[in-house]
Amino acid sequence: MKNHHIVATVVFLTGVLALAACTAAPTLTPVAGPTPVAQISAENLIIPGKLLVCSDIPYPPQEFYDENGNPAGVDMEIGQAIADRLGLEMQVVNSVFDTIIAAVTSQKCDIILSAMNITPDRNKQVSMIPYFKAGQSIVVAKGNPNNISEPMDLCGMGAAAESGTTEVQYLYGTEAYQGNGLTQHCEAAGKEPPKVVITQKDTDALQQLQTGKVAAYFTDSPVAGFYVTENPEKFEVVGQIIEPIVEGIALPCNAEDCTGAPLTPVGLAVESALDHMIAEGTYQAILEKWNLSSSAINQ
Repeated sequence: MKNHHIVATVVFLTGVLALAACTAAPTLTPVAGPTPVAQISAENLIIPGKLLVCSDIPYPPQEFYDENGNPAGVDMEIGQAIADRLGLEMQVVNSVFDTIIAAVTSQKCDIILSAMNITPDRNKQVSMIPYFKAGQSIVVAKGNPNNISEPMDLCGMGAAAESGTTEVQYLYGTEAYQGNGLTQHCEAAGKEPPKVVITQKDTDALQQLQTGKVAAYFTDSPVAGFYVTENPEKFEVVGQIIEPIVEGIALPCNAEDCTGAPLTPVGLAVESALDHMIAEGTYQAILEKWNLSSSAINQ
């Protein structure tokens, strides 16, 4: 699925977990590129001259650290291209996904770029600019020892997912899937609900599967595809992609309820930079590089 030039995360779980331990926030210096298409005044940035980006790393292929400890992946390249078009340096703030919205609203970063699905609950807390779409996939051990072919096969079985994700919401039937998740479907069929294991990091959820503690690992489809492609002897994806959802770049809205609130100056500038990337082809080129052209938002 991937045709890129990285080494980190290819050497599997030991390397992945080592990456997860990295907490440094390297600064990505903008390269010679397009003339800035918008400007953000210094008073609207946490650090003048920099665009601080909260991201939950590792979550390949969207965000991870390469072998040199530098942020890499689809989201990181999109973020860098946005920063270039704003005449700013991009600095990544590695964040725990479960508290990443609190990080941006408490001014630890200017924006969130971290494979965050747009949901009604999140729209109340932050403004979200659509930039990517992905579904959810079930990953199992190679050979599929539990014969899982669809979500209902997980009834009564262990399933691991990262805290704060829509995968957890789907398994429990909360928030974006209020009352219409897998737990409710299992109970309606007279079966036990899935035994959900929630982890702080996505790599921890994957480790739950690798060590045989759960029957399945539930994650976004690009991430599932990445791990299976890099480790075909260990894992496989089963069933169909579940409900593709649009992901968004998130930022504070300066309102009690962000639903429908106008974008802030930072949001307007980021949106302009993204529109420029789409219009002149950089956005599509980044997705194509990672074999994720199908994840482009509708133009």
